[in-house]
Amino acid sequence: MTRPVFRFAPSPNGALHLGHALSAILNADMAQRTGGRFLLRIEDIDITRCTPELEAAIYEDLRWLGLQWEEPVRRQSEHFADYDDVLKKLIRAELVYPAFMSRSDIRAYISEAGDHGKSWPRDPDGVPHYPPVDRRLSGRERRRRIDAGVPFAWRLDVDAAIARVGQSLGWTEFADETLAGSSTIAARPQDWGDIIIARKEVPTSYHLAVVLDDAIQAVTHVVRGRDLYHATAVQRLLQELLGLPEPSYYHHRLMLGDDGRKLSKSSRDTGLHELRENGATGEDVRRLVGLG
Repeated sequence: MTRPVFRFAPSPNGALHLGHALSAILNADMAQRTGGRFLLRIEDIDITRCTPELEAAIYEDLRWLGLQWEEPVRRQSEHFADYDDVLKKLIRAELVYPAFMSRSDIRAYISEAGDHGKSWPRDPDGVPHYPPVDRRLSGRERRRRIDAGVPFAWRLDVDAAIARVGQSLGWTEFADETLAGSSTIAARPQDWGDIIIARKEVPTSYHLAVVLDDAIQAVTHVVRGRDLYHATAVQRLLQELLGLPEPSYYHHRLMLGDDGRKLSKSSRDTGLHELRENGATGEDVRRLVGLG
């Protein structure tokens, strides 16, 4: 029987905090409990914000928590060729298109639509859907703009992708941390509109990289925060389009600050490094995240 495979996949663009500790410990504990494997993946496609120093700090924090993982660690920045191959496959299948509108262009388009009494759809994160303007451009006009050096990103034509899959999508979601019960969740990738799949300078996005990495690493169980629950719909669509295996999912509770918002790197919430510097232990962190 195939051993379960779990992974913790942080981005080295800031210090780890208690929310990351909860996710990492859960994955490691579940792997141990099920006789499975625990992998660490470094998601560093954001080459402008991710640094070697922050990556080294991740290893230090996780070792302090007492976690061990299989080597070698997969670093996304070393595998851009893998993502580029998949991107080219989607381009050939005419499932993605170059999107040229800037943020100001998008705001102006939506504002004009609002002036005509139209409400504009937003994705589960509250971001307005990308307007359909570029999806309607001719191939000649797209090539003219690309040759002229107009900045663009590759976006997934979600309607075309759903039509290509030709079936309703869903995923298996475990009910709790014991993985004892599960249910089938209906996926609605259309709620996200035409998402970015890759940028001109980086041949991937989070969504594309994560589904390919999970397949390459044979991940069977994706255990991550509730903030990524709705994103699973897009990733299930990509898995079906690319013929990739479907993992099972468990989206765990989030660690919240005193003000009720989820912890984040950008707001400098209490980090694992600070806890360690103040004399806390790995067992203290387990208790703080409710796993003591």
